[in-house]
Amino acid sequence: MSEYFRSFRLVCPNDEQAMVEALLEAQGFAFEPEPFLPCARRLLAEPFPLGRSLAAFFGLIYIQDRSSMLPPLALSPQKGACVLDCCASPGSKTGLLAQLVGQNGLVLGNEPSHARLATLRKNLQALNLFQAVTCSWPGEKLPLGTADEGCGWDFIQLDPPCSGWGTAEKNPNVLTLWTGDKIRPLISLQQQLLRKAAGLLNPGGRLVYSTCTTNVEENEEQVRFALALDAGLELAPLAPPPGFRLAPLQRPGCEGVWRIRDEGDGQGFFVAAFTKKGKAVFPAMPESQGMPRGERIPEHMLRDAGLDPSRLPPGHAAVFGGNVHFLPEAALRRLPPSLRWQGGILGKCSGGRPLFSPRLRCLNKGLPRLALDEPSRIEALLQGQSLQTNLEGREAPLFWRDLPLGRVRLKNGRAFWTEK
Repeated sequence: MSEYFRSFRLVCPNDEQAMVEALLEAQGFAFEPEPFLPCARRLLAEPFPLGRSLAAFFGLIYIQDRSSMLPPLALSPQKGACVLDCCASPGSKTGLLAQLVGQNGLVLGNEPSHARLATLRKNLQALNLFQAVTCSWPGEKLPLGTADEGCGWDFIQLDPPCSGWGTAEKNPNVLTLWTGDKIRPLISLQQQLLRKAAGLLNPGGRLVYSTCTTNVEENEEQVRFALALDAGLELAPLAPPPGFRLAPLQRPGCEGVWRIRDEGDGQGFFVAAFTKKGKAVFPAMPESQGMPRGERIPEHMLRDAGLDPSRLPPGHAAVFGGNVHFLPEAALRRLPPSLRWQGGILGKCSGGRPLFSPRLRCLNKGLPRLALDEPSRIEALLQGQSLQTNLEGREAPLFWRDLPLGRVRLKNGRAFWTEK
């Protein structure tokens, strides 16, 4: 078995990346930049599981196989773009897409499985990526207007269920679990999803199809299927990604796709990009199609809680069923009223008073704060110890040096951590 390196990506504003790296280094981790993505890092030394690091706890990093980061890069949405992710859980690619489009963009992450939907939402909330919203529909039946109806999408990510043969280095059972006729339903579903995505794609738009399998029937043969559809799809050749070794293609006519080797560089992956014939049109954002029901929370309540609304995407917070959700303005304008969707959770509401999540990092840096220099002191807080401070009030922003982490609760000046 070849040596396998784990990778992760930084999930924070560019001006905070150096501080997140310093926090990781202070806990003994070593890493190096990945050549294909500025926010990606390859782990070199792991004194304890990276998932237990402070950076991971506060959603400042996301552990992700390096091959899995490639499909969003192949899609390459511009800042402010609206992206549809058809099969989103656990949210690895959804989160990276949200980083690529930025706070003025929108990612609609659809997850057909209600069980996996909870994981998707939990991950996006932990990462503070509130420009991403979620829904749960069978991907082939998404109730979205088509391109022919003037309601299409310029960027679509399709990473459908697959046999997962590319993960065999870590999950060898997939090679026996998905064999023979057991793969037929997967291939059929992939084709249904490709047909649906092609109908949703605007002329001039871009569609990326990806799998984590090495099976030619789910890869090159599906590219041929997509090109044979009467949907105007054309293959968009991809330049080789830096830092990866490409495996030979298994069918002619698929030049420019990525077949990633599963030999230590990461999982085996397949990535193909399509464009749709026709002139690209990027219309102005339409007027709001009607906001979901919910009691809107005035912006001053966020400021009173020590939050900085300017560090959130354009939009507002509202209460639904006892939870405080963030509703991006782009979602309110872009998504049809018939689509049931949910914005990220900011916290809860009790007795008419919003109680914001302690892991919100949109902190007002100008307020009195609890700033700690030693990671061990933060770890002690998370383990249940309290800390005497000279701070007043009920809550205070928590920082490692000048890096915002979350919010601690105060009682008679003593700071303590609680998830409630």
